[in-house]
Amino acid sequence: MADLTAPLYDASGAAKGDVTLDADTFGIEPNIPVMHQVVNAQLAGARRGTHNTKTRAERRGGGRKPWRQKGLGRARHGSIRSPMWRGGGVAHGPKPRDYSQRTPKKMKRLALRGALSARASESAIKVVDAFDWDAPKTKQATSLLSAMGVEGKALVVLGGGDEAAAKSFANLPEVIVANPGHVTTYDVLWASTVVFTNETLGLAGGSGAYEASDEDFVKETDEGAEA
Repeated sequence: MADLTAPLYDASGAAKGDVTLDADTFGIEPNIPVMHQVVNAQLAGARRGTHNTKTRAERRGGGRKPWRQKGLGRARHGSIRSPMWRGGGVAHGPKPRDYSQRTPKKMKRLALRGALSARASESAIKVVDAFDWDAPKTKQATSLLSAMGVEGKALVVLGGGDEAAAKSFANLPEVIVANPGHVTTYDVLWASTVVFTNETLGLAGGSGAYEASDEDFVKETDEGAEA
């Protein structure tokens, strides 16, 4: 099988050749059911789960029977807080719950590698040699994406020393900036193009020191903090 490659650019968008991609990360057959399950788990984990409706027991009033059982020709009722009454309780309505799902680490890694392989098969993986930008400028980020032929949504994976580049991409509405330890399957599938640096390319797909964990799937509490 021919080597998998991706185009390599410098920080201004000039082509510098190709870079070889790891076949174990970018050359596997995507497992669609696993990818579907992992993405569902990520989206479910991001739900707050604070929706709440009151049952008939939680509504005020309704302690007295509205009218006697017989003799009036009306339907019998025992409380004005019945779900059949306006202002009454809600039957089988939503209650606060935890939507998070447990997803094995092997499934997360397999799904992420499958998503990266799918993008690689579409020639949607691009690599920047290194970002040597001295100061953050959105115009630089826009020019770079345009020079590389990136259109639509993009995921930019940056290393720890790329603060200027991260701030440059931050104002672009169709760009997500992530570090290698927090790239998820959903991010890769959301983006039309995935942009790596030479540094972060080797850490893609969990092949580096990073191990995917339950923290990848954020669960917010009522106070808005991560749990």
